[in-house]
Amino acid sequence: MLIFRKPIEGIERPQMPADVVIVGGGPAGMACALRIAQLIDEHNARNPDSQLNKENIYVLEKAREVGQHCLSGALLDPRSMRELLPGFEKEAPLDAEVTKEAVYFLTPKGKFKLPITPPPLRDHGNYVISLNRFVKWLGSKVEETGITIFTGFAGSELLFDGDRVTGVRTDDKGVNKEGRPKSNFEPGYDLQAKVVILAEGPRGSLTKQLIQKFDLARNSNPQTYGVGVKELWEVPSGRIAPGEVMYSLGWPLTSKEYGGAWIYGSQNDIVSLGFVIGLDYPDPRIDPQHVLQEFKKHPFVAKLLAGGKMIRYGAKAMPYGGWWAIPPIAGNGWMILGDSAGFVNSARLKGIHLAIKSGMLAAETAFEALTKDDSSVATLGIFQRKVESSWIKDELWKVRNMHQGFEHGLYAGMFHTALQMITGGRGLRNRYPAKDGHEHMGKLSELPPDGGAEAHLLGPAKGDGKLTFDKLTDLYHSGTKHEEDQPAHLVIHDTNICNTRCVKEYGSPCQNFCPANVYELVDDASQPSGKRISLNPSNCVHCKTCDIADPYQIITWVPPEGGGGPNYDGM
Repeated sequence: MLIFRKPIEGIERPQMPADVVIVGGGPAGMACALRIAQLIDEHNARNPDSQLNKENIYVLEKAREVGQHCLSGALLDPRSMRELLPGFEKEAPLDAEVTKEAVYFLTPKGKFKLPITPPPLRDHGNYVISLNRFVKWLGSKVEETGITIFTGFAGSELLFDGDRVTGVRTDDKGVNKEGRPKSNFEPGYDLQAKVVILAEGPRGSLTKQLIQKFDLARNSNPQTYGVGVKELWEVPSGRIAPGEVMYSLGWPLTSKEYGGAWIYGSQNDIVSLGFVIGLDYPDPRIDPQHVLQEFKKHPFVAKLLAGGKMIRYGAKAMPYGGWWAIPPIAGNGWMILGDSAGFVNSARLKGIHLAIKSGMLAAETAFEALTKDDSSVATLGIFQRKVESSWIKDELWKVRNMHQGFEHGLYAGMFHTALQMITGGRGLRNRYPAKDGHEHMGKLSELPPDGGAEAHLLGPAKGDGKLTFDKLTDLYHSGTKHEEDQPAHLVIHDTNICNTRCVKEYGSPCQNFCPANVYELVDDASQPSGKRISLNPSNCVHCKTCDIADPYQIITWVPPEGGGGPNYDGM
């Protein structure tokens, strides 16, 4: 079932021919655009009588400005950037080179430092960055080449001709809540493209359409995800050194949940800290934003933040599934890259370098398609082979069973991880099975006699306004803004399930797992349960958690009107 916001019928849409359309202006999309420009420039210098044109290559970015929706920890492994732009360190916005690292196991009040940092978490030579600023800089490099970046334009649906993707339709603007044109209505464009490249980030909406239409995931493991909830703090001088990196396991999670925290020291006494929790936890009452607040209460963390100020907040999903969850990434007229494909090393908690490399390989393939005038799978399928013969596969193959090993809890996962490390990623079998994260969620009636998750994992967080914050206070610091009078971009296919079955069976977990207070359970005497779900779409930070974690899979996230969403300045 392909889901997108219902377009206005009976209107003439502007048509725009394109050679390549890249959907998504994150690290994968920008690296792809920059590499295509490099290849075209090299070709034109060698072939003065056979010139290629960059004017019909476009990047679509749904944010109002480049980088505005980009959020990560973030640590950058520079390997792919050194291939893309040798010497990039001289001008890129790199906050600090990692000089010190530590991994801690936390108990409710204490901590134990691991005597040896596990190899995947050794970060010397990597850089602490703001992904927002880094992607802005990459975008400026793309614009210098003459490639056009359309900001404030979301890809609303793919255009097809049989089994071929032929383009992208951008979002209609000026549509009211009832789906009717307002006085400022502007129809979306139909970009008719030879090659469409999907670089939308995790759980991309067009990527999801494509996977569903062609059943691309039929031979793959289900893609599993975590959600990372992040705050940016300014702390007193000298509290943490730039380039100091800390990870933690254990508290506030129990052995039933998968996840952990990061703390990165940046320049100017800025600290990035956050918590990632796998969206395959069993208790539907767990609240990821609340988990972050509990983490900050730990004496070790509270001491670091004392006297500081929280200045930014955000949340984003992260694909955990690994190599076996990656679907086919190329076909007739299309390629998928970056987080949309699942190129994340969950053991290292890193994917930016993989996204950039996948963008470069996709660019080389798209360039070949343009020179051959052939965008069929016969040519674009080269991208699949390029990835499989690159260091992307070398890196992901070693952790191909990483997350699946934790499906039965922390201690089983630690056993499987140790075994995989000494068998090159294999473990007990070459391919561990997996199931969708939402299938792990238990009903309230299935919780064990002790009540399931620990009480400190259950929200909502009240917050003290200094160290800890409620969701609405955190949300304010995300800078999120949307046009209020537009159709809801959280499409619930059957609200009756929400207001009858879900409230009784799961306690309406959307009000818990959403880190932005989009979903609220309100009183309604007309409903059998006495409750109903109320939506606040303008709160949405575009993390996609609801699309992923909903136990009935009746929520679909689609792009709102382009330009709306969070403003992750400095994140």
